Amino acid sequence: MPATFCHVHTGGVLNRASRLLGEALRSVFRVILLLRRPRPIHSRGRVLRGELSWITGAAAAGIRWIDEPPGHPLPVVARLSRSLGLPPALPDIIGLALRADAGGRPVDLELASTGLGIPSRFMLLPHRSPSHARFGTLLPYWSPRGPILLCARPVSSGEPLPAGGRPLDEALAKDPWLLRLYHATPTGKWHPFAELSLRLSENQDDARLRFDSVRHGLPGADTYAWVRALRQPSYHLVQDPALRQRRG
Repeated sequence: MPATFCHVHTGGVLNRASRLLGEALRSVFRVILLLRRPRPIHSRGRVLRGELSWITGAAAAGIRWIDEPPGHPLPVVARLSRSLGLPPALPDIIGLALRADAGGRPVDLELASTGLGIPSRFMLLPHRSPSHARFGTLLPYWSPRGPILLCARPVSSGEPLPAGGRPLDEALAKDPWLLRLYHATPTGKWHPFAELSLRLSENQDDARLRFDSVRHGLPGADTYAWVRALRQPSYHLVQDPALRQRRG
């Protein structure tokens, strides 16, 4: 009984703290939207397309989307961006958003440059080149086995990608950018489960390309209430169609 009470009490405190912080972040995003529209962060990005292929015999994660591969590569659309939009000569938080199909509905993964160790897997880390970044979910998914983090790590293949500008576009158009996807518990070892190959898309119109890993979650996983409270208020502000029309 005491342990149950402690768990419930701690969860309630975490949810309340997340709601307060989520509303604070929403206020910050509202101010930034006055200066940078329609995206307050990651305002400029490159659209990529490619394939996601599962690794045979990969360790189970407890998430159906990971543990029950489709048996064939999945087409993927992605967006690579710099959070603050700093010049390529300066390090920035690099974002990588992915969208695949799962039984006729979209599945989104939203990753940002983090570390892979502890506590760096819970920290945003700036980089210049995407080749030098490690991309993590930062916040865990709920699974029947407990919290699970995901990450993507570039696979070294020759020269690293340029930091930005036309050289980056040319490199992404010439050769595929190869990454490997992993899962881990918050304090556990990373286990590879899929390979990702991306190239620059011929269509760079990303005005309607919006990712949301909560609305388009992984089959067999869920989002913790405190995670939704933390991130969704600002997401709703930025992605709500009515608000975008009023800003346009």
